[in-house]
Amino acid sequence: MVEWKKLKEIVTFERGRALSKNDLGVGDAPIILYGELYTTYGDYINNIVSVTLQERARSATLLFYGDIVLPVSSTTKEAQIGKASVIKTKGRVSLGSDAIILRNCQNASYLMYYLNSSLFERDKMSCVSGTTIMHLSPTKLAEKTIPIPSLEEQNRIVGILDTFTSAIDNLKEQIAQRRKQYEYYRDQLLDLEGKPGVEMNNVAHFVKERILANELTAHNYTSVENLLKDKAGRKDAENVPSEGNWTRYQKGDVLIGNIRPYLRKIWLSDREGGTNGDVIVIRPNDKLLPEFMFYCLASESFFLFYNQALKDGKMPRGEKKRVLSYVIPSVGKEEQQHIVSILDTFEASIQNLEAQLKEREKQYEYYRNKLLTFE
Repeated sequence: MVEWKKLKEIVTFERGRALSKNDLGVGDAPIILYGELYTTYGDYINNIVSVTLQERARSATLLFYGDIVLPVSSTTKEAQIGKASVIKTKGRVSLGSDAIILRNCQNASYLMYYLNSSLFERDKMSCVSGTTIMHLSPTKLAEKTIPIPSLEEQNRIVGILDTFTSAIDNLKEQIAQRRKQYEYYRDQLLDLEGKPGVEMNNVAHFVKERILANELTAHNYTSVENLLKDKAGRKDAENVPSEGNWTRYQKGDVLIGNIRPYLRKIWLSDREGGTNGDVIVIRPNDKLLPEFMFYCLASESFFLFYNQALKDGKMPRGEKKRVLSYVIPSVGKEEQQHIVSILDTFEASIQNLEAQLKEREKQYEYYRNKLLTFE
């Protein structure tokens, strides 16, 4: 037996208050700010990362174990406004403004899963207004109806979905750990300065060849928005220029985003195509394997150097001459290939885990919707 009830019939609403970023970092009273519900916390909040002074915390709203918290403001469209999280800590925790509490006598995890599901997304977004800053209306949200099965059925559904989310969290942790390993070994393998037989040279140059708009397609036009953050780091373009001429790149060139906030986007090209002025194209000379140059330019040391090469301005860009002054180790191609092979193994391992994660997330989404659809 499933009843459809308005949220206001099964939960009480309470607003967070009084706390902001200015209250962070001093004191020992645990607090949650609304922005952390987007960036720090997931479905469950088990450990509180922020603190403030006790007197500041006392002026805020107190949270209890089993409460559901939602952010009700957002400055970016990417943020999932109204994303629900369940409080799983029993200590005293205070909630700041721009967030609300749903206090309930149901299985809080069941409510969280339903409120975060695609089944409820349209209802939730109908409660949102604003453009630059979006606001979720608690009053409108309270009028929305959701299915309420028996507590026994809620518990069964939560048990299944928790198994999926636990597996997803485990894969995310494996990916994070594997990336740390990769970055450590990459930096170690590329730290060749001062070793016998190694010279440090500028062994690349910018590409200045041109390509006409009529040669461009979604498959070979690469704007800064199409760049991602790995070796296969691009997606097909949604908007392709219909006129003008652009910078031509070829297979083996390295493309790097050259305007904030895209500075860490980098791609080793596997095709010929064209790009615009927001992307720099770097080509190796005949002493350098493209894959080896890519790993050198994808390193943390290069991006630290790159940030120092930014010109001032509203949208800072890299100073090209300074970028080319970055030196990388000149070793034999056999040694380059050895290093590339090791790093490729790490890349393949990470990509395999990421593929598993995507598949598990698809399964989770399918079963969540199936379990939460009551007809």
